[in-house]
Amino acid sequence: MELSTIAGQSIPTFPLCSTDEKAIPLLGFGTTEYPFGASIHTLKETILEAIKLGYRHFDTAAIYLSEQPLGEAISDALRLGLIKSRDELFITSKLWCSDAHHDFVLPALKKTLQNLKLEYLNLFLIHWPLSLKPGKYEFPFQKEDIVPFDPKSVWEAMEECQGLGLTKSIGVSNFSCKKLETILSTAKIPPAVNQVEMNPLWQQKKLRKFCEEKGILVEAYSPLGAKGTAWGTNRVMECEVLKEIAHAKGKSLAQVCLRWAHEQGVCALVKSFNKERMKQNLDIFYWKLTADESHKISQLPQCKGFPGAAFLSDDGPYKSVEELWDGEI
Repeated sequence: MELSTIAGQSIPTFPLCSTDEKAIPLLGFGTTEYPFGASIHTLKETILEAIKLGYRHFDTAAIYLSEQPLGEAISDALRLGLIKSRDELFITSKLWCSDAHHDFVLPALKKTLQNLKLEYLNLFLIHWPLSLKPGKYEFPFQKEDIVPFDPKSVWEAMEECQGLGLTKSIGVSNFSCKKLETILSTAKIPPAVNQVEMNPLWQQKKLRKFCEEKGILVEAYSPLGAKGTAWGTNRVMECEVLKEIAHAKGKSLAQVCLRWAHEQGVCALVKSFNKERMKQNLDIFYWKLTADESHKISQLPQCKGFPGAAFLSDDGPYKSVEELWDGEI
């Protein structure tokens, strides 16, 4: 992986394969908090602080209720001179399941752009391989709202969005190898990114190998285990092996997890609303894990933090976690 750095910044970038758009910064700032919208009144100031510290890649989604505060922060950053141009930023958002229907994709993206006060996204993702009845933005959602998902037609609509210039790149989130194969079998534009849960206790080795072979960049959400969320666990932050490595290196456990992810060649999405930790999380690029430390992490027992039980239904497309993840569980 050839890396370059953003002018004046210390975050390495990587060119996405399916587009000639600017390279993606390999550390992104997440804007979700559960319950969604819980920090909506302080989020704008948090994002402004992140921009001051050097973050340039921001991840949001329609369901997070964070698009509007992110848009306000971008407007303020431009007005305050923290950035000279919107083009300095890499902005990702995601299509919620109730809009995962061919004719709803473009209107959903236009609504996202309106919320963000932007003319284009850098990356637009299908949030989950699932469709819900249109009209609601809820999580958890009612099981009876689950309807058949047509990946071919939804992806065609995503391609249309890129063709219109409303997003520079398109991709998916929470897709297994098998579900990626389905998209790739008919895609004119292959997914540039697959954003999935990944951390030292859920390393996604099979999926990462598949994505690398197909030229798809893996983005890691919950790289620290998402402690404190409805879908996260404390297992990563309480892992003794990771604690020992952090202590030996004089680094935080979060820094060890993020450095590990970086060394796997993925983009990590990290979320902290604490200024000192936000600063610490940027300090992962000028030191390395030893071969022994990397080996110890590679041997950690694996356990998925978010199996996705909310997406299962006896009457829906996925009746078990095995079907949702196609055995990658």
